[in-house]
Amino acid sequence: MPFTPFHMGPGIVVKALLQGSFSLMVFGWAQIVMDIQPLIVLISGEGHLHGFSHTYIGATLLALFSALSGKYLSEIGLFALGLNNQWQVKIKWRVSFLSAFIGTFSHVFLDSIMHADVEPFFPLTTDNLFLGLISVESLHKACLYSALVGGLLYFLLNWVQKLKK
Repeated sequence: MPFTPFHMGPGIVVKALLQGSFSLMVFGWAQIVMDIQPLIVLISGEGHLHGFSHTYIGATLLALFSALSGKYLSEIGLFALGLNNQWQVKIKWRVSFLSAFIGTFSHVFLDSIMHADVEPFFPLTTDNLFLGLISVESLHKACLYSALVGGLLYFLLNWVQKLKK
């Protein structure tokens, strides 16, 4: 699922459940970082489309990069959107790392279900145990529906919190 919004669906559910303990912006940044290597392959026509970046070892390295860079990029993004006036919102490091790791690991898992060339457990094995776990159509629907459910859940939980105050 390169460069599709489908990866964001599960992230929206996690954001709804974890609220301020999860950064959807860092998660989204991790999705972009994950697909840089496949983009280069698509442009150049050379290499393994879902190569090392789509292994759990690669995802670990990309999560570290995404967390370190995504914290600052997200704070700047929130400021640019007018949601971080006077730089009051600071993303905690643990939130940045949790969000990046959930982002990269979920990316490998979701892509493993639909892409035969993903080798998530490389170098231990080249087998993809998740391939065909569900149909591609069902996977896309699950991601889309999770975005809708996550969005509703997020606003519902925020509304309940405001009622309690």
